[in-house]
Amino acid sequence: MLRVLPCALRLPRPWMSPGARDYASHATTKTPEIQVQALTGPNQGITEILMNRPHARNALGNVFISELLEALAQLREDQQVRVLLFRSAVKGVFCAGADLKERELMSAVEVGTFVQRLRGLMSEIAAFPAPTIAAMDGFALGGGLELALACDLRIAASSAVMGLIETTRGLLPGAGGTQRLPRCLGVALAKELIFTGRRLNGTEAHKLGLVNHAVAQNDEGDAAYHRALALAQEILPQAPIAVRLGKVAIDRGMEVDIASGMAIEHMCYAQNIPTQDRLEGMAAFREKRPPKFVGK
Repeated sequence: MLRVLPCALRLPRPWMSPGARDYASHATTKTPEIQVQALTGPNQGITEILMNRPHARNALGNVFISELLEALAQLREDQQVRVLLFRSAVKGVFCAGADLKERELMSAVEVGTFVQRLRGLMSEIAAFPAPTIAAMDGFALGGGLELALACDLRIAASSAVMGLIETTRGLLPGAGGTQRLPRCLGVALAKELIFTGRRLNGTEAHKLGLVNHAVAQNDEGDAAYHRALALAQEILPQAPIAVRLGKVAIDRGMEVDIASGMAIEHMCYAQNIPTQDRLEGMAAFREKRPPKFVGK
């Protein structure tokens, strides 16, 4: 049975994914800025978060942040979610960054609170238990790139434009960019990109290792989404508990020395030993058949 998400709304037909099942929504006169749908059929287990704030190019405003936090809080408790995919319902843009027009109306204290909420949002995305994928089919600037950096995997259209451009606005990245970019690319390269505010296209980002894959854009403007969906389909058949524990081992292990990291791996491995899926994997190997994992 589907969980009811107040922030979710049935999607417009042109953006409906094949084999999709909509999360229910409460009656509302305003289209939510965050829309959530669980895919069905062969894609069951993949859930999509669509950013849909066209008038502001998916800029990260207070309503957007609140709806996304609410969606994440509900989805993290849903064991049926095996892969979470972030995409845009606005053609030509992934996320244009923080809503600077909204921020101009804030006091210094309010700005501090807002940035703290934004940083918390990125931490929630990074800590999501299932693998997360960002499908970047357009501009991903400032906070938009920070959102993508908080995801486990990133796919970009070759024509997508991304960068931590805050220094060109008199700011510095404040939602995790100064920490996640050097962990992704190395310290010197991250400093160069942040100090200069340089923008990269998808092909350049792929060469640097900022994105996992770069693909030529199509006429519909959703080539990165389709490549991200294909990647999610590769993850989908694998043992979900093992995948989740693998994510924990990698994320926590990268923050400590290798001896401590090995201890973390040992603890994660020990948690996986008693699972039904491990026994199924061994039985499938012995019987020379595909495994049927159930997440237990």
